[in-house]
Order: sequence, then structure tokens, then C-alpha cells
Amino acid sequence: MAVSEADVRHVAALSRIALDDARLPALVRELNTILDHMAVLNGVPNDGADDDDRAPMRLRADVVDPAPMVRPMESFAPATRDHFLLVPRLDTHGHLGGEEGGE
Repeated sequence: MAVSEADVRHVAALSRIALDDARLPALVRELNTILDHMAVLNGVPNDGADDDDRAPMRLRADVVDPAPMVRPMESFAPATRDHFLLVPRLDTHGHLGGEEGGE
């Protein structure tokens, strides 16, 4: 199955992708090369690789536990309230060397 320029234009229109007409022949050639490669891969024998023969994957329990803190938050945060970190507003740092808003 080969891809035509009309196919590429149709897919580009469906996906709302701008398509440069100068790039169109190269895109058709690249897509056809990919399809040719997939056809070669389909010809590779896959004896013994039947999906039904594989053991089902074991699934873990879907449990979400909170990650424990190594240290209490108050030991590394200057101020906290209701388990949130309190930080000063950015405009209060103008006196630390910024040119705008500095004293």
C-alpha cells in the first residue's frame, strides 16, 4: 500500500497541520519508505511469539501512600501554616540589590 500526495494532504488537513507544497514529495517518499520497512518486518517469522502463550503480567495493588518526611517541615522552613510553606513576597526583596524598587 503506497501513500499518495492526496493521502498526505488529507491527513494534514484532518490534523490541522500546515503543509508546504515543496515538502510534499519528500513526505510521500519518507512515508512510503516507512511502509516498505513495515512490510519487510511483517515477513519476519515469529514462531513461538504468540501473544496467547505469554504469562499474564502480575499487577501491583493500586495504593497511594503519602511519602513520609524525613524531618519535620519546621526544621527547614522558616515559617509554615497548615502544612504549607510561607514565603515572603518578591517585592520585599528589592532592598537586597535589585535596581528597580530598591532603596
